[in-house]
Amino acid sequence: MSAKPISRHGRWLLALLLAGCAAGPDYKRPPVNAPPGFRGPAGAGTNSLADLPWWRVFRDDTLQQLIRAALTNNYDLRIAVTRMEQARAVVQQNRSLFLPQLTYQAAVGASQNVLNNTPTFSGQSGSGWDLAANVSWEIDLWGRIRRLNESSRAQFLSTVEARRDVTISLIANVAQAYFQLLALDQELEIAGRSTNSFGQTLTIFDQRRKMGVASKLETASAEAALDTAAASVPELQRQIAVQENLISVLLGENPGPIARGRTLLQQELPPDVPPGLPSDLLQRRPDIRQAEQLLRSANAQIGVAKADFFPRINLTGLLGQASPELAWYTSGAGNAWSIAAGLTGPIFEGGLLVGQYRQAKAAWERARLQYQSAVLTAFQEVSNALISRDLLSRQRILQSHAVDAYKEAVQVANERYLAGRASYYEILQEQQQLYPAENALTQTQLNQLLSIVQLYRALGGGWDASAAKP
Repeated sequence: MSAKPISRHGRWLLALLLAGCAAGPDYKRPPVNAPPGFRGPAGAGTNSLADLPWWRVFRDDTLQQLIRAALTNNYDLRIAVTRMEQARAVVQQNRSLFLPQLTYQAAVGASQNVLNNTPTFSGQSGSGWDLAANVSWEIDLWGRIRRLNESSRAQFLSTVEARRDVTISLIANVAQAYFQLLALDQELEIAGRSTNSFGQTLTIFDQRRKMGVASKLETASAEAALDTAAASVPELQRQIAVQENLISVLLGENPGPIARGRTLLQQELPPDVPPGLPSDLLQRRPDIRQAEQLLRSANAQIGVAKADFFPRINLTGLLGQASPELAWYTSGAGNAWSIAAGLTGPIFEGGLLVGQYRQAKAAWERARLQYQSAVLTAFQEVSNALISRDLLSRQRILQSHAVDAYKEAVQVANERYLAGRASYYEILQEQQQLYPAENALTQTQLNQLLSIVQLYRALGGGWDASAAKP
């Protein structure tokens, strides 16, 4: 049986079906080897610490005011917003390609001894004018324009996720810098106490040396301890000023002093909420979502490059007036119109289109690897934060016990000295161990707070655009 020829209606239907197909592969999320659970004491449950708004994690009122100021004035965040608006404008530009492009043209002039814009010696002169509207429309038969729009939309969504990532990073950076500032304040307070204590010890030793009941060794040791403690004070003051300047820049302000709320010891830890499921991290982390949108854009660019191999069909039209005399216009004799369909396509371009297609494929492969790398890095960061939170909690308990023991040792040494059973040199030795232990406890307390900040950031928490603090 011979095949029947396709009717005119069938050809139109086939064209419509072809118009519904877009060149290139449709996007599919690449596989990710997600672990069943996070390494570390993750706990059970589908809820996550990242689901909490940032003001429920960081409960210091002063810190909350600083974060709100940073979210309003920080320059990096404002730059991210402008990038988002640029990408939105590109989406609008590409969307216009779906619609016919309508333009106009008008001209009026006079000439003598000119024919077709070329000087002649005919001795003729004349004048004329024309007014016309032009329309052109590319038929998106192979989906090139659709793929362009798909790519630009993905690029725009990637800038949205980038802005969210900057927001989360900004909240974490302000909190981290604020906690570090409080730790420096506490170290400065410890340095001041140690300086005063070593000064009193040196006075006592010097008096006893003059009375002949103490040696030069004791006074030299006390003097060295005093100078060491005193020397740390200006260095800590310098670090505090530098840290305040850092926070000021995060707030979008000139360098200046920063207000404090609670001390480092008074900071509340957030509730012990589990991190959630590793698979949820793919939807929560903005950097992963950004990488996926960039991968989606690269996938659509393959379709754009593939569609360039096929011909483009353009419909054009013109409607207007052209006349050497005004009377022709009023009589309608100067009417002008045209309608046409054009077909353009490549024949030989020396490998240009092949190179562009291979470039698009390589860009997709790079975006895929970047996406999978971002996912793997996210799992690592969450695991590191979970392990740090657990082990630093244990370390703080042990370090607190050590500080309490050194304080008791200093008290016992004082009691032994007053009872005449020991020299004041024993007190100096215990003091020299107490103050470094207090500084180590301060650093442990700081690291514990920073681990919470890092966990919250690693889980993708920190900001919900639909929520506002009551």
